[in-house]
Amino acid sequence: MSARPPVSYRHGGLVCTDHTLDVPLDHQDPAGPAISLFAREVVAEGREHEALPRLLWLQGGPGGRAERPNAAGAWLRRALDGHRVVLMDQRGTGRSAPADRITLARFGADHLAAADFLGRFRADSIVRDAELLRRYFQDEQPWSVLGQSFGGFATLTYLSHAPEGLAQAYITGGLPTLTGHADDVYRAAYARTLAHNERYFARYPGDQRLADAVAGHLEAHDVRMPTGERLTVRRFQTLGITFGTSAKFDSLHYLLETAFTDGTRGPELTDTFLRGVDAAVSFAERPLYAALHEPIYAHGPRPTGWSAHRVRREFPAFDAEPGSPVRFTGEMVYPWQFEEDPALVPLRGAAEALAARTDWPALYDLGRLADNDVPVVAAVYHDDMYVDREQALATAHAVRGLRTWVTPDHAHDGVRADAAVFDRLLAMADGRD
Repeated sequence: MSARPPVSYRHGGLVCTDHTLDVPLDHQDPAGPAISLFAREVVAEGREHEALPRLLWLQGGPGGRAERPNAAGAWLRRALDGHRVVLMDQRGTGRSAPADRITLARFGADHLAAADFLGRFRADSIVRDAELLRRYFQDEQPWSVLGQSFGGFATLTYLSHAPEGLAQAYITGGLPTLTGHADDVYRAAYARTLAHNERYFARYPGDQRLADAVAGHLEAHDVRMPTGERLTVRRFQTLGITFGTSAKFDSLHYLLETAFTDGTRGPELTDTFLRGVDAAVSFAERPLYAALHEPIYAHGPRPTGWSAHRVRREFPAFDAEPGSPVRFTGEMVYPWQFEEDPALVPLRGAAEALAARTDWPALYDLGRLADNDVPVVAAVYHDDMYVDREQALATAHAVRGLRTWVTPDHAHDGVRADAAVFDRLLAMADGRD
């Protein structure tokens, strides 16, 4: 491992220091090819010389970069009250060896090589990166971690493979199934997504007519988004991914109200609407999310095999048949998106290879988790659209000493929306709750 000189600056009452390290692409081959790992340490101005404990933020995803200090969630200010916070761009995201159609072009038509490369961007590799980063900052002294969503999945992997690196673990909306197949994940997810559809249309009953009208228009016309790509009905349906967070549950309503205008040939979809749809359904800023969304659940010899696509057949309510009410899908990725989204088209061959892979290494060590001695507290959101409550609670029971707080008061992004979420977890960890 090598490191470049750190760069420090001040921003909005914070002291930020940027660090870039070179880490092995394959941690089983430390002398092999290296990739860059970027992390930003943030501390409250005036406290930069204090010996504060470090807290590593593991963000959701996969494929989402760490938050930036100018747009951070509510948790950060609360965390800075007693910590140095480390914002690590997980490999393949942000400034850490971004994996996208541009950088993956070097594999050309060798889709198996590209898939093998992307297979090294799961939670097990992220944890090994974090361990190198921890030692870079503080030698063998353990640190704490706050894992949100997929970051919580990575935290369970951390507890499985390197618990010696952790002093305390906080998890929000991120307790995954430890043994279930991706089919189990999506079977439960479709049912929850239907429930969120019902909540949405109960709140905005007039939107059913609008959504059906948009679907009918897309079926009858070749509608192009500002980027030039066609908007299909099935892609329009993926707007339901916004239902899972408090910040965006209502965003579809305000988008739909801009849908139609009177054109020279009758009703047409507005540029405002089409631009908003493109911003929500494009994977241009997070292609790794699409490529790895099912592989993050893979273990052992059973392939994922485009799980969400296959399981959807069990839920005909999502079939956009003429005369049937439109229902929006949620956090699912489909093979046809690698045909319709220009950001994903170059990744299609690699995605197919990942879906067929049968030699996935284990992400979780069930024995070690059963013997866990790292203090762990977790917020479980009762109506979380992205992470199944029952699967989360089963996982909590499998981890020795893990304490849960089950709450109906927050959506999946609760820790970003309300500082009280992290404050409650801190109180639980300190024995104050």
